[in-house]
Amino acid sequence: MLFIIALIVIAISFFAYRSTKKTGRYQEARLSMIGIAVGIIIAVLQAFTVIPAGTVGVVDFLGMVSETTLKSGVNFVNPMARVVDFSIKTQELKETMNVPSQEGQNVQLEISLLFALDPDNASKIYKTVGENYGDIILIPQFRSVVRGITAKYEAKALYTSSREVLALEIKNELEKLVGPRGILIEAAPLRQIVLPPGLTAAIEEKLKAEQESQRMQFVLEREKQEADRKRIEAKGIADFQDIVARGISQQLLQWKGIEATEKLANSQNAKVVIIGSGKDGLPIILGNN
Repeated sequence: MLFIIALIVIAISFFAYRSTKKTGRYQEARLSMIGIAVGIIIAVLQAFTVIPAGTVGVVDFLGMVSETTLKSGVNFVNPMARVVDFSIKTQELKETMNVPSQEGQNVQLEISLLFALDPDNASKIYKTVGENYGDIILIPQFRSVVRGITAKYEAKALYTSSREVLALEIKNELEKLVGPRGILIEAAPLRQIVLPPGLTAAIEEKLKAEQESQRMQFVLEREKQEADRKRIEAKGIADFQDIVARGISQQLLQWKGIEATEKLANSQNAKVVIIGSGKDGLPIILGNN
């Protein structure tokens, strides 16, 4: 529009210049020349457009949309074309909705959707959907996917660690629907899940019971291992005693007794040695020490 106005200004200023020059009104002719220069400058500037960082431009010339999008920076365009900017930055969509669980319970879910526009498909989005593509195709599909997927999970799964699996499944399912349209899905994190009070108490009680059961299983396993250790230790001691018992004979004991008698007899302590009166014929040694 500004380009057309500039052309009109140039045309008017040109005819005014010719008419004032013929009549000798040089001051007015000079003003007309200034008008022509200003119009030309404005017209030339309209042939350039600046696309801000993080956006792409779609060129629409009288209803004909160019397949090539304009990148960030200064671009040369048809001055009469309209350039529509589309953000390709990551955007966040926040939703709070009541969704059903597998048991039929209503769960209040606060969820975010991180998405971005595929720059190569910006012209396609503009031609098939429009600038408000989020309201037309993204939000309805997002709500439908979330409700469909939560209906396959128990409320307990939404409340516990399975929520990460749920978020990934929402992302993958939504990506299949809107990805071909030119919308990139980055993540669908679950911010908060609010269950009915009675259901929350029941789930927490069940989780406590499961944790207690796991703790008892750990204690029993530890006691079993300790019993096995003691059993192995006792068997080792019994085996050792059996081996020692088999290695000790009556002759060995008598020989050791003789050796002990010799050592005592050779010692400097006062003693009385009775030969042949001890058990098995070993000497009896009596001493005051």
